[in-house]
Amino acid sequence: MHDDLTFVEQVQRDLQDVRWPGPEEIRAQARRRSQRRIVAATAVLALAGVAGVAVAAPRQSPSTSAPAAAPTRGEITADALLQPADLAQPVGVQLGESGLGEPVRLEDMLGYCRTSQALPEGWQISRWSRSQTLLREHPPGVQEDRRVLVMQDLFRLTPEAATQVFASLDDLVAPCAEWLSVGPILTAGGTRTAEALHRWSVAQRGFAGDDAAILRDSLTAPRDVQTGQPLADDPSPILLAVVRVGDTVSVLRLGYESTEAELMQLAVVAAARMCAAANPPC
Repeated sequence: MHDDLTFVEQVQRDLQDVRWPGPEEIRAQARRRSQRRIVAATAVLALAGVAGVAVAAPRQSPSTSAPAAAPTRGEITADALLQPADLAQPVGVQLGESGLGEPVRLEDMLGYCRTSQALPEGWQISRWSRSQTLLREHPPGVQEDRRVLVMQDLFRLTPEAATQVFASLDDLVAPCAEWLSVGPILTAGGTRTAEALHRWSVAQRGFAGDDAAILRDSLTAPRDVQTGQPLADDPSPILLAVVRVGDTVSVLRLGYESTEAELMQLAVVAAARMCAAANPPC
């Protein structure tokens, strides 16, 4: 359910914003998503963490005893994610999944921009991950793709890989600072070949957690390659927030008609929640 919903929303947004992956990328993405098991957000969660070992002090000198080592957290539990109470709008449905060894995929189109230039996607690999999508209720007349309130991916990495996510951001987006994408777009008159200019940038830094950034893709309206005529209105920028607390990294995306300020504000709340999972603890 979550996979199908997410896939449909991604396709609809891709068509609206003219973000066209090639056939190979679509097939690879479908294979990856078909292998990921969806679980209900209310399912019983396994307890996380491996107990630390306390070092006993010599009996004759209790004042020099070493403090017990802090427990090392492992699997990510649901309390480290944003909760429905954190959102300004009521949540009707909460969907979730977990995984092992998943790439910290910031944005599919950013990865496609890089691979189209014979560059690696550049994603770090996580140890554990947990993802969720929070949806509003679906009253009559509301489009299905506008139900999304927030999508969140939360990853645990090695400490070195977690810091590298942010150290490499500028190099990651640099090849896509001005990238012309060309591909098919579905219009009322049929399928056309269109082009749009994507401008990826690191828009904000250091506003939450141990590290944070806003990635922005300011793209132009799609234009028919043959006629040069616009095929849609100018789209809103694509925005995502990346936040690090200790060895955990969260990627946040809001639904339609959300602002950069709202995304930054929610990222601050997400960083506070991530303290429940981070090593070292907050």
